[in-house]
Order: sequence, then C-alpha cells, then structure tokens
Amino acid sequence: MLRIAIQKSGRLSEESLNLIRECGISFISSSLKLKTECTNFPLEILFLRDDDIPGYVADGVADIGIVGQNVLVEEGKESLTVEPLGFSKCRLSLAVPKSAEYNSIKDLNGKNIATSYPNLLQAFLDEQGVQAQIHTISGSVEIAPSIGLAEAICDIVSSGSTLISNGLKEVERVFKSEAVLIANQDLTQEKREVLEKLLFRIHAVQRARKAKYILLNSPDDKIEEISNLLPSVKAPTVLPLAEEGWSSLHSVVNEDDFWEIIEKIKAAGAQGILVVPIEKMII
Repeated sequence: MLRIAIQKSGRLSEESLNLIRECGISFISSSLKLKTECTNFPLEILFLRDDDIPGYVADGVADIGIVGQNVLVEEGKESLTVEPLGFSKCRLSLAVPKSAEYNSIKDLNGKNIATSYPNLLQAFLDEQGVQAQIHTISGSVEIAPSIGLAEAICDIVSSGSTLISNGLKEVERVFKSEAVLIANQDLTQEKREVLEKLLFRIHAVQRARKAKYILLNSPDDKIEEISNLLPSVKAPTVLPLAEEGWSSLHSVVNEDDFWEIIEKIKAAGAQGILVVPIEKMII
C-alpha cells in the first residue's frame, strides 16, 4: 500500500483528487475524514496541511505527495521532486498599495514586507540586491499594509482578484509555481513498483489533457498534403469513404497548435472536421 499526502482543502486538493480519479482509481472522500483507502489500487490518501506535506514525505510518514512547488522550495525539500504535474499554476508576487508610487524593486529598500514565504522572498531580495525587513505571518497577508504592519506583501497570486479587492497592485514576480509530485527517497522496491504503475496512469492522463483527436474528410488527391500538416503518434489513419474520391483522416493534435493546424488543413481542402476530447493517451 502506497501512501499519498495531498492538501486537505482548496483548489490544489480538488485538482489532485481529480487527477487520481482520472487515473481510474476509486475512493470515498469526506471533509470529515483525514485519510481514505482506495478500493481498486494499492493507495491510501492522507489529507494534510500543505506546509506539512514535504516534511511527512521526507520522514517517510507518507510515501509520496502532491504539493505546490512554492511550498516545497520554501521548506528546502526540492530533492523530493519526482516531476511537475501541470496544474494549480500560480506565482509568488510582491504587491504594494495601489496608491503607492512604485518604479522598481529598489523602491523596497528599507521597507517592511509581510509574507508567509520568508525563504523564497529573502532569496529573491538577495538576488536583486535589496535590503528589507521581512515579517513572517501565516494567512491574511493582504491586510498587512492597511493595518500598518508592512509597506508591501509577498504572497501567492492566481488571478489577482484578491489583491485588487484589498487595494493592492502586483509589482514583481518572485517565483512561478505549480503542483509537483514528490516521493520519499527510501521507498522499498515494492512501493517503487506501485509508484511506477501510478506514474504510468498519470502520464496517460497528462498526454490526453494536452491533445485533441480530430476526424476530417479529405479529397483523395489532397491526402498527402493534409497528412503532412497533421502531427500524429505514428501517422494519420486514412479510411476510404462510401463516396468515391474521398477519405477520412484521423489524427491527434496538440492543444497548443490546434487552431493553427485546423486553419492550414481547412485551407488545404479538409471538410467535416470533428474534434473529440481524449480520456487517456498511451504511447
């Protein structure tokens, strides 16, 4: 049984649980339970505070975990990283009151900055050659300027709406973060094998999220031209249609390149283009 630690609440928790479900792993979750056992895979889920996850994994209480990269680096546990997961992307940023004049990072020399991430902030300030007083607080960092605790804050930003609602403006990006999978470095061989099985499923889900399956009709004399425009795992699948002189092409397109490719194949003569989401993609 492999033990995985995830954040007990919030967006990172929801996205982590969704990933596990997309891997075909079943479990019952409840806000009242601090752990649950999966019914069709040797995995036990522990629900913990995000700040505690790196320590629990490093100490072997949990075998693996999903945590924000910002937390991992702040705790000095980067060596536990297995791989990034591509969700819960955010940034650690410096912000000041909207009314404050701000020209560059040098404006923070001698100022007070409130944050829950003193190590990341200190490393950034040292890199920029700025000397400031760091006040470490947990939670409600945005209120610090309005109560006179600090002239600036350094906190996690996703959309920026929280900063705006508290009369603040983002002025510097300190650190870019996303969810990462971490693992204890002393896993038994048996647990490593279970982790490899889990990673196999995660990779299939990740590939599917980045791709679209497309079907299109093509005149036979345009098949080669359109095929050259279509990326694929091997090569586009070509099937003859009932109407003579026409064929159906099937392929997989990367989400980032999707619209550009669609425009090109349409201009080349493709018709009846259908786009289908992919649930899993194994190569």
